[in-house]
Amino acid sequence: MLITQLKPKEELIVKLEAPIFIFKCIGCKEVYFPAIEIDSFIKELNQNISGNVTLDYICNDDFASNYIKKHIEEITNSKSILVFSCGVGVQTIAKLLEEKIVLTGCDTLYLNGFQGVTVQPNNCGQCGECYLNSNGGICPITACSKSLLNGSCGGAKNGKCEVSKEMDCGWERIYRKLEKVQDTQRISKSIRVRDYFKLI
Repeated sequence: MLITQLKPKEELIVKLEAPIFIFKCIGCKEVYFPAIEIDSFIKELNQNISGNVTLDYICNDDFASNYIKKHIEEITNSKSILVFSCGVGVQTIAKLLEEKIVLTGCDTLYLNGFQGVTVQPNNCGQCGECYLNSNGGICPITACSKSLLNGSCGGAKNGKCEVSKEMDCGWERIYRKLEKVQDTQRISKSIRVRDYFKLI
């Protein structure tokens, strides 16, 4: 099972820029979703919201694409895209909206048991302190073979990981994404040390 919890409000508010478009996933029954807390937070943002959709299985590319097409005008006119889901759903939306800043509203924590259903290659490390908001919606823990949080190891060649030659360097992917949204200064900001107690 997975548990998603709302990120600290003060952490989200400083990153959000209005107008905001919101995706909320209520898909896998194996995922605990803090619906009441999220709805309360959305009400606080009400005047800054350009659109708000609730869907299930946001991690399905085709399904999410249909919702994006339906709301493309509101999304295009939004400065921030806020996604309430596990890390896989956030990465799916970030991949589909390459020119937009996509932020996660949740942290995902691990519990033993069935992990839900996703058809995507994206993965969530369920670390309890999601790093997607600092890295263009690409998880450095799962996209980097070494789970580095402070940038590339220096061993990548021609955009490929030194550990797995078939794998794209996660940090090159992050930089390319941030270039597209003209936000590369995020990489230069200090990264907090990973708190492994949140995995217990």
